[in-house]
Amino acid sequence: MPVSMSSTCPGLYCGRMTVNGSVEGECGVCPRGERSNLQKVCERCAESPDLYDWLYLGFMAMLPLVLHWFFIEWYSGKKSSSALLQHITAMLECSVSAVVTLLVTDPVGILSIRSCGVQMLSDWYTMLYNPSPDYINTIHCTQEAVYPLYTIVLIYYAFCLVLMMLLRPLLVKKIACGLGKSDRFKSIYAALYFFPILTVLQAVGGGLLYYAFPYIMLVLSLVTLAVYMSATEIQSFKHLVAKKKRLVVLFSHWLLHAYGIISISRLDKLEQDLPLLALVPGPALFYILTAKFTEPSRILSEGGNGH
Repeated sequence: MPVSMSSTCPGLYCGRMTVNGSVEGECGVCPRGERSNLQKVCERCAESPDLYDWLYLGFMAMLPLVLHWFFIEWYSGKKSSSALLQHITAMLECSVSAVVTLLVTDPVGILSIRSCGVQMLSDWYTMLYNPSPDYINTIHCTQEAVYPLYTIVLIYYAFCLVLMMLLRPLLVKKIACGLGKSDRFKSIYAALYFFPILTVLQAVGGGLLYYAFPYIMLVLSLVTLAVYMSATEIQSFKHLVAKKKRLVVLFSHWLLHAYGIISISRLDKLEQDLPLLALVPGPALFYILTAKFTEPSRILSEGGNGH
């Protein structure tokens, strides 16, 4: 049912269009890239994303890259020399996809974006807030109130998938000779599974991820580091530096720790927040220092001696 010009627009996200400086039209959905202000008038979003928004986009961009690396390592085998080149290719795919996504997002052709900003969780789920003033007719005001944080991630995933399908099969076919025919493409098959999962995750849980990603990143990086150090039986600094690969994994996890800490603190007060980065090596050091006390064979032998 149309809302008359004299009445106030109902709902959180409905607004009126402005034409030649004057407010015209009925209450309804604002065009993409605009959002209703306090006066319920559609206003063009011209803000730049803040640090937290960029960190969120970085987290969502890292997810496919980390999954690519995991499955490449998982399926490449210990003797395969193709893993490193596949890792580099995966990074290239994701990097090019990120740059292209920024270039095609308004303003087009520039490595920057304009944003409406995020004010509250409901901004991510405007379809749940379409008002019904008379409890019969619904005014549909579903829009991307967090423009472009919702759709830009989906566009990025699409570019990642296209580039992977163009580059990776040819590369794997040429260099992965040490693997069997059924094994060499398994990392690509895995990506065909996890990309739809990531897309649904962003579409359904984007708002929740926006607020929870620093804690998710911190917890997952701590758990995966502990699992890795346990699986490779790292119990001393000597074991840690025995292979370069172990150091690469350790420093990668430290970067993720730091990313999570920066995302939580948002660096609002540099003099207070920067010292928190000194905690980054803490979990690894704690694990190495206490690993010898929790060695299962030692506990079993001491238990046997006690009896």
